Amino acid sequence: MRLSRLLLCLLVLSFSTIASFAQVTITGNVKNASSSENVAAASIAIKGTGTGTFTDEKGNFKLVSKKNPPFTIVVSSVGYEPREVIVTSASPVNVVLEPAVSLGSEIVVSASRVPERILESPVSIERVNAASIRVAPATSYYDIIGNLKGVDMTTSSLTFKTPSTRGFNASGNTRLNQIVDGMDNQAPGLNFSVGGVIGLTELDVESMELLGGASSALYGPGGMNGTILINSKDPFKYPGLSAQVKGGVMNINSPVRSTSAYQDYSLRWAQKISDKFAFKIAGQYMQANDWAPYDSSNYDAIAFKGKAGNRTTDPNYNGVNVYGDETTVDIRSSQSPFIQGVIATLPAAQQPLVTQIMTPFLTSPFSVSRTGYNEADIIDPKTYNLKISGGLYYKITHDLMASISGYWGTGSTVYTGSDRYALKDLKMGQYKVELKSKNWFLRGYTTQENSGKSYNATVSTRLTNEAWKPSYNPGNPTGSWYPQYAGAFVQGAVTVWQQAYAAALQAGQSQQQAAATAEAAVVANATVLNNAARGYADQGRPAAGSTEFKNNFNSVITKPIPQGGLFVDRSDLYMVEGQYNLTEPLNLQSKGTDILVGGNWKQYVLNSQGTIFADTTGKIKINEVGVYAQISQKLFGDALKLTASGRYDKNENFEGKFTPRFSAVVKVAKDQNIRLSYQTAYRFPTTQNQWINLQTGTAFLIGGLPQLREGHHFDTNPVYTQDSYINFAGTGDPSKLVVQQFKTYKPETSNSYEIGYKGLIANKLMFDVYGYYAHYKDFLGRINVVQSSNGEISGLANPVFYSVAVNSASSVNTYGYGLSLEYLLRNNFSINGNFYSDDITDVPANFQAQFNTPKYRTNIGLANSGFGWKKRMGFNVVYRWQDAYYNESTFINGNVNAFSTLDAMISLKLPDIKSMIKLGGTNITNHYYLNSYGNPRIGGLYYVSFAYNVL
Repeated sequence: MRLSRLLLCLLVLSFSTIASFAQVTITGNVKNASSSENVAAASIAIKGTGTGTFTDEKGNFKLVSKKNPPFTIVVSSVGYEPREVIVTSASPVNVVLEPAVSLGSEIVVSASRVPERILESPVSIERVNAASIRVAPATSYYDIIGNLKGVDMTTSSLTFKTPSTRGFNASGNTRLNQIVDGMDNQAPGLNFSVGGVIGLTELDVESMELLGGASSALYGPGGMNGTILINSKDPFKYPGLSAQVKGGVMNINSPVRSTSAYQDYSLRWAQKISDKFAFKIAGQYMQANDWAPYDSSNYDAIAFKGKAGNRTTDPNYNGVNVYGDETTVDIRSSQSPFIQGVIATLPAAQQPLVTQIMTPFLTSPFSVSRTGYNEADIIDPKTYNLKISGGLYYKITHDLMASISGYWGTGSTVYTGSDRYALKDLKMGQYKVELKSKNWFLRGYTTQENSGKSYNATVSTRLTNEAWKPSYNPGNPTGSWYPQYAGAFVQGAVTVWQQAYAAALQAGQSQQQAAATAEAAVVANATVLNNAARGYADQGRPAAGSTEFKNNFNSVITKPIPQGGLFVDRSDLYMVEGQYNLTEPLNLQSKGTDILVGGNWKQYVLNSQGTIFADTTGKIKINEVGVYAQISQKLFGDALKLTASGRYDKNENFEGKFTPRFSAVVKVAKDQNIRLSYQTAYRFPTTQNQWINLQTGTAFLIGGLPQLREGHHFDTNPVYTQDSYINFAGTGDPSKLVVQQFKTYKPETSNSYEIGYKGLIANKLMFDVYGYYAHYKDFLGRINVVQSSNGEISGLANPVFYSVAVNSASSVNTYGYGLSLEYLLRNNFSINGNFYSDDITDVPANFQAQFNTPKYRTNIGLANSGFGWKKRMGFNVVYRWQDAYYNESTFINGNVNAFSTLDAMISLKLPDIKSMIKLGGTNITNHYYLNSYGNPRIGGLYYVSFAYNVL
């Protein structure tokens, strides 16, 4: 009996306990009040608690609460007015949301690492959300960045584009951080950001935020000129299956390409298994025939500027996008006495006369280059990109989520660095584990790089020429190119002299007069002689595309540098990072105070097997650590917000750097804010700046660490300044030579001052204006120096050229301003525009700052988000113009002309299946343009797309 009573008591107690933990499930649906369309990804939260959920792709939601009704839920979504609904029972709740004017209401995180309205950001910031990506005329989400205020885009390939802000535009810009889902997207060995190659798929992008200007205080080394943050969609918030098919045509009327197809396929699947567990996977594949560079203008690789002439008129021709002709020899010098060698083989009786005939070509440099091949002949035009990503997400508690995610990509593209690099079957992966709470996060990730079958186009073509016929083989001089050229040139000169001499005698001239006439004829026919000699030496030269050429070229690009053109890069990055927002734990929010702290550790592991870095003896490891803190305080209500940030970083090869930032936001009226900031930034020299040891088409690129200079014997065989070498070459006077001196290699720093005003008028007109001034110290760049090939003055006849990473001895200053407007009109029309300018001053003579920025640029857009039948149609037109500028790089220097482009699209929404059809194009006028010298010319790309489950 006692046992029965005890069991009964336990049973009652159990039911009581279960009842006390009973949960209430509320279901419902959210729709657009104007169109009755379902609203996906709307937030459903119980007011005053942390409990919440999101609607699915059909607008439905399920909210589980431990709190019994009645209670109030807050329903909100971007682009709609929030609404509060009182729940009195477990019956389904149907909610309609009114569309709202959203100008200035977007929340950004990147400016201060804490959520804040974009109108109240303390620094210049631009934001692009998923809705904007959906209706942009650009062919990819990455291209949209190029139309933002203050941004320039450098195009090395259809699939390799580099955004820059506030100057220093370059392919693979290292002064701008790109962070994807919290991970630095820069390749650890190749040093360029790969957001367009292994980043997010288009259907998985939730937002992009751009910080223009210095941002190292919060985001670490590299943020000299800005930071881009790209964020993916949360599978809890954005579940469902989405797909997109995009097809088009490009290369229409291209001088070097046939009209070709463009194909792009995307897929995303996310599923919320329960309130605690979700997953997502995404993939995208794109392929096309790439844009092609075809600039054949002549270039002086010593003076680093263009020059007159072409292959026919200049024996030392070096075409901009022609490779293999970088091999050049002074054929009359003491180091390569090919002309003298030919004369020496003649009978002794003929030698004085032939020497006299050749005298005009022996008294000054007579440089001759090998015959090259056009880029279009040596780089496969097919470009492709495959991206795959996925993740598992588990909510340990409502405010704490654990996740593991991976991002992997492969493709073939072309990168412009010191040369043109064919990145063939490049592979890269980023893998992350993360714990993320409402107030803190801790993440660890790695970047794994594999250069695949990538090769240096210039080096490969030079070696292909050598594989066919060596420039000079002492064991077989008669089978070598330069002796053949010299022999044919001498033979041709003698023939011209003899014919002219005989004709002059027949015309009644004296022997002395006839000899002078004949010598003049030889000089006058120098171009004809050069072409005849080149034709003789090039006999049997494999034509581009021939079986022999392909065999030679493929043999070269499968051998690592320096024996071939293949470069090997298996470099890795490992990083651990954490951040804690102390505001809520310390109960500071009521005081208007925010405090944020964080830190990170990273390690680069360089592994190029001697093809890029000076790592022939083994992998090179570089360690960095950093810590940061930020405090902000609101004063006078919310009329003034002051923020102070500071960061300290240490790289094992350099002294530590501290970078503070101070900002103030003054609220002058509702939705009207003035911002002022003083920002500092820095960047440690990149891994290539430090350790590169690469033979390029025209020079040896070496890093700035002293170990590199020692390895090339600068201490025993000095290098000379470029200007002094040019003076020496013109005069032959060794006293003109000046030895280049090197100082300690340091990180680059900048101090930036900015003032801006952002406001919203009548909820219809949003404007932003800013101005800035930046001072750069220890500016990272390169200088060109010359070294004797044998350690003696005589070796300067065929010298070794170096491009050495150094700091500028002088400071460099930049300044600029910008203005943007966005105006909402009636009937869903909107117009927007921006205008911005950047400039540089105080650049030292002979120092390549590589500012590479047009002084003026503008973008103007006109759009409609809903017109026609049931307001399901839309359009978007964007016009861009940029000024001319002079482009500098370690590859090539030259003028880039001003150009304009027009992008446009028209769309049709299919709300019943949450889909959209788009017809559009970029550069629809098909006027081919160049945005960086030596890169491809870009024509029109016209496409049609169908996207399922995207509305």
